Amino acid sequence: MAVDPTEFARRTRLHYRDSFERHGPTPQGVDWNGEASQRRQFDELMRILPAAGPFSVNDFGCGYGALADVLLARGPGITYSGVDLNEEMIAAARARFASNPAVTFEVADRPLTEADFGVASGTFTLRLGRSDEQCLASMTEALDAIDRTSRAGFAFNCLTSYSDAPKMRDYLYYPDPCVVFDLCKRRWSRHVALLHDYGLYAFTMLVRKAEPVS
Repeated sequence: MAVDPTEFARRTRLHYRDSFERHGPTPQGVDWNGEASQRRQFDELMRILPAAGPFSVNDFGCGYGALADVLLARGPGITYSGVDLNEEMIAAARARFASNPAVTFEVADRPLTEADFGVASGTFTLRLGRSDEQCLASMTEALDAIDRTSRAGFAFNCLTSYSDAPKMRDYLYYPDPCVVFDLCKRRWSRHVALLHDYGLYAFTMLVRKAEPVS
């Protein structure tokens, strides 16, 4: 039976609300198993970005704003906007960055403004009763929105179908990275990189609107 998108959004909010209530604004509060794996995922995503500002970033599924900490450490000239369905996480993120005018957070299911780059970390991991086809269709719809609001390119990560079978969980989505690579090449850009060599059961896609300057 198909899972209605509204019902899936409700289940997603409840899932992350429960994690956040148990663990607070920590990697575990957004379903990472620790700071090291969260940071490694961020490092792979940030390969889409210039080494220094100025540039702007939309963070789709931002949680409590952990990526903003890492981005702002790169130096001045970086503008960050995060969106998430979870009101509790957005409230915590706003409190953490209340004094920084370069950082904004909104409760939303899509980026609300254009930015130079878009990122989505851990956003496409939950299955919650959906089929692979439903998960891929939902992810494609979200990435269409990220593409429309990203001037220079975007990056996202997924769990991988190459995960060890005993460690896979039925409530999580493990797409085939080759299928996702083909989707990105055919739908959004010729300039796509697949990163699948960083020691986690995940992969990262970098989708650039133009060929990188060497």
